[in-house]
Amino acid sequence: TELGAFTLNAIRFLMAFAIAAIFSFPMIRKVNLATLKASAILGFILMIVYIGATFGVQYTSLSNAGFLCALSVVFVPIFEFLMKGIRPEKKLILAVALSLAGISLLTLNSQLKPAVGDLLCILCAVAYALDLLFVESEVKKEEINAYQLGVFQLGFSGLYQLILALLVEKPHFPSDWKVWSAVLFLAIFCTGIAFIVQTIAQQYTSAAHVGVIFTLEPVFAGFAAFLFAKEILTGRGYVGAALLLCSILVMEIDWNSFMKRWEKKFPRTF
Repeated sequence: TELGAFTLNAIRFLMAFAIAAIFSFPMIRKVNLATLKASAILGFILMIVYIGATFGVQYTSLSNAGFLCALSVVFVPIFEFLMKGIRPEKKLILAVALSLAGISLLTLNSQLKPAVGDLLCILCAVAYALDLLFVESEVKKEEINAYQLGVFQLGFSGLYQLILALLVEKPHFPSDWKVWSAVLFLAIFCTGIAFIVQTIAQQYTSAAHVGVIFTLEPVFAGFAAFLFAKEILTGRGYVGAALLLCSILVMEIDWNSFMKRWEKKFPRTF
């Protein structure tokens, strides 16, 4: 009610960029063209992510948004196959089947139509999967500075969304301290710290492994929706949410390693 979606995102990303730039100016003062180009592309992808997430949550429940946005974990191996030719594991078929069933139960109404917000949240998941893969490929390059990439992506994303805010909204700063506190929390913790840490961390792991950690996102989203928004899913919604969580776990658990550890701990006696 206080801020348009583009205005909110422009403020949070530009504020996050400004804070990060002030506190780490010596580290970003000298940036090369390759890092800036990668940051510009990554900032655009992040803009799509937050168009999906911010507009999506206006037209669906917080619980739905949390589960649907977490589907990036399932999309990552699909895109790895399409873009890099990396053959997906057999468990992907089961994960996709479970996620489709879960999405249907969680989002379809009696007319078998999803809400607009649900579709936007799925768009967010698709874009975030691309974000993870792009970051993974860029931080492995010698000419790319991961920390600078993490900082400048925030600035570019904020700039793009400010342009959109100027075109379709009437951007202004919040007039209420409660809104300011929410914006500051989003800017510092959910934007600045989160994306810079993620970008640096991806030097040492893969996009798929990052997805393992993100499997907790829908769990936290469900708790937050219940505690702060008093949301309660329908029986069908809980089944759908459970299937979505199972699809994510099926995709991310290394079952061969798991079974070896299980058999070592509990050896067969027959």
